[in-house]
Amino acid sequence: MAKKKKPKKESSQKKTYKGIVDVTRSGMAFVAVEGLPSDIMVKQKNLNTALDGDEVLVDVIRQGKGVGRMEGFVTDVLKRKKTEFTGTIQLSKTFAFLVPEKGAGVPDIYIPENSLKGAKDGDKAVVRITAWGEKTRKPVGEIVEILDASDSNDLAMKEILIESGFPLHYPEEVLEETARIYEKITADEVSKRKDFRKILTFTIDPVDAKDFDDALSIRRLKNGLLEIGVHIADVSHYVEPLTALDKEAEKRATSVYLPDRVLPMLPEKISNELCSLRPNEDKLTFSAVFQINDQAEVKQYWLGRTVIHSAHRFTYEEVQEIIEKGEGPHDQEVLLLNNLAQTLRKRRFKDGAINFSSQEVRFQLDAAGKPIGVTIKESKEAHQLIEEFMLLANRTVAEYVSKQKVNKNPVPFPYRVHDTPDEEKMHVFAVFASKFGYKFDVAGPETIAASFNKMLQLVQGKPEQHVLETLGIRTMAKAVYTTENIGHYGLGFEHYCHFTSPIRRYPDVLVHRILAQCLADDVKIDKQLEKRCKHSSEMERKAMDAERAGNKYKQVEYMQQFIGDTFEAVVSGVAHFGFWAETVEAKCEGLISIHNLSEDFRHSESEYALVGMQTGRRIRIGDRVTIRVVAASLAKRQLDYDLVEADTDGEGKRPSKRRSAEVPREGVWTEGAGPGRSRKPAGAGKPERSSRSRKPAEGKPPARKKKK
Repeated sequence: MAKKKKPKKESSQKKTYKGIVDVTRSGMAFVAVEGLPSDIMVKQKNLNTALDGDEVLVDVIRQGKGVGRMEGFVTDVLKRKKTEFTGTIQLSKTFAFLVPEKGAGVPDIYIPENSLKGAKDGDKAVVRITAWGEKTRKPVGEIVEILDASDSNDLAMKEILIESGFPLHYPEEVLEETARIYEKITADEVSKRKDFRKILTFTIDPVDAKDFDDALSIRRLKNGLLEIGVHIADVSHYVEPLTALDKEAEKRATSVYLPDRVLPMLPEKISNELCSLRPNEDKLTFSAVFQINDQAEVKQYWLGRTVIHSAHRFTYEEVQEIIEKGEGPHDQEVLLLNNLAQTLRKRRFKDGAINFSSQEVRFQLDAAGKPIGVTIKESKEAHQLIEEFMLLANRTVAEYVSKQKVNKNPVPFPYRVHDTPDEEKMHVFAVFASKFGYKFDVAGPETIAASFNKMLQLVQGKPEQHVLETLGIRTMAKAVYTTENIGHYGLGFEHYCHFTSPIRRYPDVLVHRILAQCLADDVKIDKQLEKRCKHSSEMERKAMDAERAGNKYKQVEYMQQFIGDTFEAVVSGVAHFGFWAETVEAKCEGLISIHNLSEDFRHSESEYALVGMQTGRRIRIGDRVTIRVVAASLAKRQLDYDLVEADTDGEGKRPSKRRSAEVPREGVWTEGAGPGRSRKPAGAGKPERSSRSRKPAEGKPPARKKKK
């Protein structure tokens, strides 16, 4: 990358920082640097090709006086947030430009004639930046895909993926490398593994899953113990370090799940064919095998590479039916596994895990991808069966590696950790919960966990259940990947890692490689491991943002048909400019602006509420309200609601007053409230194996009140 002449500095002492660029709509940028009290301002002319979200090095060229803001100059771009962009083609005779979507903060991208790939003037397209002009410092690109502008859903989903930094296509060298992978399992390879092909093995997955990355085997041993095998697709056998395939998987770090599609971390030949543990096929796996008594006590375990042959492919619904009715294919084995799983689950909560429940909202889509219904998925015993054995395998692998040494030091390893709750947030929540009669002992992490579980048990079915569960989750830290093992607070584990989903998570691939090295007593120190962990955590957050954006788009699209209708809703967040309400049945969240309420309100953070200045009335998270749908903007992915209030004489309903009000894009959310926020931190008592859905769930439109 060519260096640009730096502007003259006020001081001869050089100060260079590393941070993330945030470009405003005006073109002015700010670099957020960890540890600095304020961001470094960078004028547009000093960005040096940096784009919004890029990781950069910035030199301070003006220190600022007093509390004045520092000004800087970007000297180098360390990591691009994204290299692909969507926009509209403007075609000339021998070249073209891609004009990015408005507000993207990206200059027009020059496209040479040999990179047009048949694009016409006015086409919507995806363009990958391949270079930056030496003199112009403008981007040069090539067309990756011409989009069908008439398919608004497909266009929106692809834009969401690209906005989040996930490329839609794999580089040619990755596809070529994948095509060259030898598919057959040789006798020599089988001889290096423990053979489980004659032991009953099956998979349990969502009805629409294609990437089966885990299987369970079960048999009764002569010593009376049960042998339970947790078999995981051996991705690391096919994806070797430093190959183009490995580098692309590391870059993506995770698969992304949108309402109507999956963008896989690995090409489909690997994720859906070679590594998918499909029934009636021999497959290579990495396994954790346990000898367990009928009280679910592990007497011994074995870790190593295996070969399996799945005899049956179960859906969650089929297993749940066997559990409830007590009969069906392999019913005795399924019921045995379920009994063990429930015992493990009870013991886990007794030992300090936090029992937060979770719901998954899924849209039913028609052939064009338009939402026509909503279903709410809840965790049942079939899901918990898989969850508990995956947790057991993950925990066991982490415990094993934690005891290994290299040069008398612990082996560097990508642990999955979850920190204890923030003290300040916990104190505020404890005071709030006490108003409902729930006491919290905040003396330490163990007593907090016990208090949470007691509250979650007592609150079931009560009016305050939703608010206390929601706010309790928001006190939790986020789970991350790191080599510094601080344990997993939400799960109550001292050692934990991700071992069970290498098809869709890159840290699991790293875990497999390091585990194999430990088993072979040939550990190779990866000096970049912490950096890889940090990158995987960042990409996980970006994937979650993309998933929320996709769900929000479908919420808005779904509610467009209900403009003017009223619904029962629950207050789901509050801020100084208004509050959010989520419809009870469809779980679609919209904003009620403070400007449209019938009196003046102030925001009370300690009460998680808006408080009326004249009446003292409180609008609090968890309150039931009636809302009217007034706007549904797909462009903004935003729903606007009005609060429907009772007349003073109690007869009928009247809408709150309404004025045009622009919703702030920036600001501080209360306890994580706001559009697209995470309802639950990853790993905070949440199943560590999510449903890997490729198709929408079935459902029906919610009941609604008629228009007034």
